[in-house]
Amino acid sequence: MSPSGFVSVVGRPNVGKSTLVNGLVGEKVAITSPRPQTTRNTIRGVLTTDNAQLVFVDTPGLHKPRNALGARLNSLVEGSIADADAVLFVLDATGPIGPGDRRIAERLMQTGTPVIVVVNKVDAASHAETIIQLETAGEWDFDAYVPISALKGDGLDRVIEELTTRLPEGPFLFPEEMYTDQPDQFLAAELVREKYLSRLREELPHSVAVVVGDIETRDDGVVVVPATVFVERESQKGMVIGKGGQLAKAVGSEARVDLERLFGARVFLDLRVKVEKDWQRFDHALDRLGF
Repeated sequence: MSPSGFVSVVGRPNVGKSTLVNGLVGEKVAITSPRPQTTRNTIRGVLTTDNAQLVFVDTPGLHKPRNALGARLNSLVEGSIADADAVLFVLDATGPIGPGDRRIAERLMQTGTPVIVVVNKVDAASHAETIIQLETAGEWDFDAYVPISALKGDGLDRVIEELTTRLPEGPFLFPEEMYTDQPDQFLAAELVREKYLSRLREELPHSVAVVVGDIETRDDGVVVVPATVFVERESQKGMVIGKGGQLAKAVGSEARVDLERLFGARVFLDLRVKVEKDWQRFDHALDRLGF
């Protein structure tokens, strides 16, 4: 028996949770972008060391919901916290601790679960800013406080050490070679959505959802990935396709590189765009799109 358990990674939107999970696992299991609410599902990444197995659960940023999607994302976070053996609470070193951080802290104090606070993005903050964050967060009296840079990998070894000493003893939950339990369809859809997030402006990225159908391998070894990009209005369809189809072509070309790395084979990405009117607002649409 070794330390083994689920670690919920929580925090406000855009504090670097997905970058942190990718860094801890050593593989890309969650897409990243500078935009808030990039993560829309709970995503599990598995780290197996010589003496422990840590299952990190990347969660959407806790926020004040504006629609049905936002409410569902917050409920995912609450469920993740309730099921966790330990929690990583991520703060941003480059900005002050705000009401959103304090609400999360108050919620975590009610759980009785070990909480490790990580102050992220120290590479972009001054030493004084980092110290202020650590001192302010120290008022919550959680189990440990670790300054890190998820982007550069600084401090991640100590995070793993702090978690390992606090996880319960038990059998490994996943095979040692596994680094995520996400199905290929989900991973492929997220890789396509990531490419759009970096190219679309204002509110349009939030209106984009990607669903991948059944993935097949042809006789010639090429993996066929049928991906449908959903937007909320007819006017957005042309923006996602781009003039002369240029944006869709650029997204497809860039996504194909990641997909071929994922599948270890040549990929044909069949990319289509459809309108699902105001899908973020309605439960039946969210169900159909897999939320």
